[in-house]
Amino acid sequence: MIFKAVGDSRPYPDHGLVSPSDWSGIAPRQVRLDQLTTTKTTLDLETLLDADSTFYGDLFPHVVRWHGQLYLEDGLHRALRTALHYRTVLHARVLELGPAPGARAGGGGRQVRTQR
Repeated sequence: MIFKAVGDSRPYPDHGLVSPSDWSGIAPRQVRLDQLTTTKTTLDLETLLDADSTFYGDLFPHVVRWHGQLYLEDGLHRALRTALHYRTVLHARVLELGPAPGARAGGGGRQVRTQR
């Protein structure tokens, strides 16, 4: 098994981070592939095999933690390449979406924070 699960949508609310520069403030950290749920079911073999596929994008996949689950929002091809090289961990930018750990229940609106 490569991923925890294969999903076909984003179950979390819109977070507003669209471009690689929006994500650049989040420091990359290690994430295990078997803890990730994908948000896409389609894989483009040409993109997978392209050596320059990250030339115009972020070098690190984008992951969203929502309700304790890790969702691979962007970087499916990079994650699969990692698995094909027999590695189980990749470096990704992880956005913590929702209440901060230890926050009181019913404490107000949604919080978006980054994990260091």
